[in-house]
Amino acid sequence: MTKNIFIATTEPYSGKSLVALGIVNMLLGKARKVGYFKPIINYDPKDKKDPHIDTIIQHFNLPIAYNDAYAFTRRQVMRQLEGENRSELIDTIIRKVKGMEEIYDFTVIEGSDFVGEGAAFEFETNMTIAKNLSAPVMLVVSGDGKTTAQVINVVQTTLRNFRAREVRVLAVVVNKVKADQADDVQELLQPQFANGTILAVIPENKDLHSPTMKEIWERVGGKLLFGEKHLSNQVDNFVTGAMQVPRFLNYLKENLLIVTPGDRGDIILAALQANISTSYPKVAGIVLTADVEPEEPILRLIKGSETVVPIIAVETGTFQTTTLLGSIQSRITPDNPKKIELAINTFEKYVDVKALEDKMVTFEHEGITPYMFQYQLTKRAKSSIKHIVLPEGSDDRILKAAARLINQEIVELTILGDPASIATSVKRLGLNLDLAKIHIVNPVQSEHFAEYADTLYELRKSKNVTPEMARDMMTDVSYFGTMMVHKGHADGMVSGAAHTTQHTIRPALQFVKTKPGISTVSSVFFMCLPDRVSVFGDCAVNPNPTAEQLAEIAISSAESSQRFGIEPRIAMLSYSSGTSGEGADVEKVRQATEIVKTKRPDLKVEGPIQYDAAVDEVVGKQKMPHSEVAGQASVLIFPDLNTGNNTYKAVQRETGALAIGPMLQGLNKPINDLSRGCTVDDIFNTVIITAIQAQG
Repeated sequence: MTKNIFIATTEPYSGKSLVALGIVNMLLGKARKVGYFKPIINYDPKDKKDPHIDTIIQHFNLPIAYNDAYAFTRRQVMRQLEGENRSELIDTIIRKVKGMEEIYDFTVIEGSDFVGEGAAFEFETNMTIAKNLSAPVMLVVSGDGKTTAQVINVVQTTLRNFRAREVRVLAVVVNKVKADQADDVQELLQPQFANGTILAVIPENKDLHSPTMKEIWERVGGKLLFGEKHLSNQVDNFVTGAMQVPRFLNYLKENLLIVTPGDRGDIILAALQANISTSYPKVAGIVLTADVEPEEPILRLIKGSETVVPIIAVETGTFQTTTLLGSIQSRITPDNPKKIELAINTFEKYVDVKALEDKMVTFEHEGITPYMFQYQLTKRAKSSIKHIVLPEGSDDRILKAAARLINQEIVELTILGDPASIATSVKRLGLNLDLAKIHIVNPVQSEHFAEYADTLYELRKSKNVTPEMARDMMTDVSYFGTMMVHKGHADGMVSGAAHTTQHTIRPALQFVKTKPGISTVSSVFFMCLPDRVSVFGDCAVNPNPTAEQLAEIAISSAESSQRFGIEPRIAMLSYSSGTSGEGADVEKVRQATEIVKTKRPDLKVEGPIQYDAAVDEVVGKQKMPHSEVAGQASVLIFPDLNTGNNTYKAVQRETGALAIGPMLQGLNKPINDLSRGCTVDDIFNTVIITAIQAQG
């Protein structure tokens, strides 16, 4: 059973709150603890609470603090996007939802409201959030103001967009449909839901969508003269009172709001009299325009009346006021229990609750998304905090990544460089980084400098390294950082943003050395594709490995795969599959495959095999029908660096995959190399995998 459901829409005021109330009410009858979360809200908490969150928490008395029920305000989101921090945005949302999943049996997630600019961004963001949470979607479409054809088109288009992004839609609720359209909409859409997606068509209901006098007062502002006790009056229509009384009375309807200048005492008194008359409909309230209040005799007369509807005086003119009134959209709020109960009852009447429950129980997640993989990595890194050294403190990217790592409390950090320069850079970049929470070390001023130089001399004197040479080498941040790891003063090192691969790896090969039984240091990338995570090796270190080295790379990559929760199914890649091809290059891969089978008979391995046969199930069955790996490989071993490096970059660029790495494997302690073109995200992710490596 899934632990969450995502309520999404494509436009504002579609009725998401009705669906949210209905689902939470349904779940409270099945689950002991139900959570509610809205990733993005429109209101600054300092000014006003989000009405959806406030209503859900208060009505159901959920044990959720308001600040825990959302991730960002709309303004914060736009600021994040301006700073190109989209990944951090999604990471934060996933982290908060997963935190709720640990507390609650089920969490209802409600998408954004589409109020304001950036509708396309909101739609894309909502789909991204749902996909990366592996959350099934309940889609809400509004029929308000739409023809039957327009409703059908919106539903079809939206479903195509969700399916194109591999987001599962469990149910579609078409809300606010005109009563005479409801049967047609149901009849035309139902055949398109043969896949089992639930369809619910809810006719429009004025009792749900009409604002109260309180909502109108809050929207138009002004002074409340009378009728405070009746602010819950519902407003279904409004009329401008600018005519003679007899004609005006002909326009009265049930739950009518009257808009008239404040000096029209005749209209005001006629409306109040009609309200208490059994011959006329009930009046909801009166708005007096043009900053004019009734004369004193009229006010005195009103005060003496037993039943007075809300009367509000505003500064704006009649035209401006009516324009504003026409734009008011009612919201379900905690202080309107009647509307809340009506929403729940409406949901239960038109939505097949039993079918929805069954769908949620049988829903199974498919694959793993890049953001979810990142979340799992982050969670694992946090389970046992490790100390990582970053030698390149002069690089802005390093400092930006450090800020994220420290603020999320993922690792302990040492940054090498001049403390004053680093402090200046942090201020210049405007980073939220407390320098007291990290260690900043200038190698030549370190208390360990002499000790490290002496250690290096002892380790390398057989290679003609003198004490003077050792001290000079130790001024190099790569040597100093690597020595920190060697001596146990740090658990791992990440470098390479400003240095070559050789510069980063050389010290590790000189004195950290390889693990027992390992002769080949190699690398892997975790390729986070839209629906899965694959391991690519070796794409960064060995130009042209021998068959023995290739086998060792495969075994190391399989072990890395297991360490990070990916079941290893190894594909030894070549330009030929099975026995069809000949040549030295194919033979090398064939030999490497046999070595792997001999050394590690417990591993699933296939080779030689082509890339398409390795990853495509249809092609795999055609070319190698009896293989346990073909079509479902998770670890792909490339025959040489040329092939591996170009393939990972091609896959990354053409599919938008996130490439995490390279992660070096085979060393006694974790030392990892960055590309000089790396992003802040690359550094952030590489530090995390280094920390996990250090956990053993």
